[in-house]
Amino acid sequence: MSDVQFSLQKKQWRLIDESISAKKRSALESFAMDDTLCHLVGQQMSVPTVRTWVHDNTVVLGIQDHRLPYIGEALPHLEESGYQFIVRNSGGLAVVLDEGVLNVSLVLSEREGSIDIPEGYEAMLEFVRLLFPEVGDKIKAYEIVGSYCPGTYDLSIEGRKFAGISQRRLRQGVAVQVYLCVEGSGSERAELIRKLYNEGLRGEQTKFTYPTIKPEVMASLSELTGEHLTVNDIVIRIQMLLRALSEEEIQTGGLTAEEMELYSFYLKRVVERNQKMLK
Repeated sequence: MSDVQFSLQKKQWRLIDESISAKKRSALESFAMDDTLCHLVGQQMSVPTVRTWVHDNTVVLGIQDHRLPYIGEALPHLEESGYQFIVRNSGGLAVVLDEGVLNVSLVLSEREGSIDIPEGYEAMLEFVRLLFPEVGDKIKAYEIVGSYCPGTYDLSIEGRKFAGISQRRLRQGVAVQVYLCVEGSGSERAELIRKLYNEGLRGEQTKFTYPTIKPEVMASLSELTGEHLTVNDIVIRIQMLLRALSEEEIQTGGLTAEEMELYSFYLKRVVERNQKMLK
């Protein structure tokens, strides 16, 4: 067993499954939830936690996206395509969420030892490889040029990206987040973001270099594996994997009444920040 895989072995894991319940809610609520879990796990008020979440058609914009010279003209095109949008206050660029994209947050504590940024990324890479043993050895982590929200830890199979990893750190908690394009067309999602940049830039030169999107470099896991995978299939795999990685029975269920109070605090903060961004 590798060192990273060994670090995923815990006395107990907690699973919060919002793959159905979060669909109709704003993606802002998911950012607030991960901040809450960072606080709870970081301060050891909760055991290490995995959260699964899905949102209906939403484009999550990064701060740089919101600085596109013609962003005001570009956003209505997203709405015309049936997508709402939010702005996150962390790094990264635009990503697409929809019912075929499963987001997974792996929340760990630094209370008993620091987790550096590469270690966080490697933990999620290992987690994803364990989830998909049939293609685990084919999953590579390197930047896929032409993808949306490109980064060093783009996950791909034979050069086509199906996932991206990010991190959020708060109160000694580390939330490593991955979006997994499970179902549908990866290239169609990429085309949506290509149009956003074309409309937002209109050929103008900017200090920040936005990616030139090539839809053909992105695909879903269903497309890449040739299997008819569903988001629900992967949630079940996660449950089974956590049982294997936990010495005790995994905790399930939502937040307690006390934890909900903390969530309300973080949700208010996230909503206020997003409103400032949109202004």
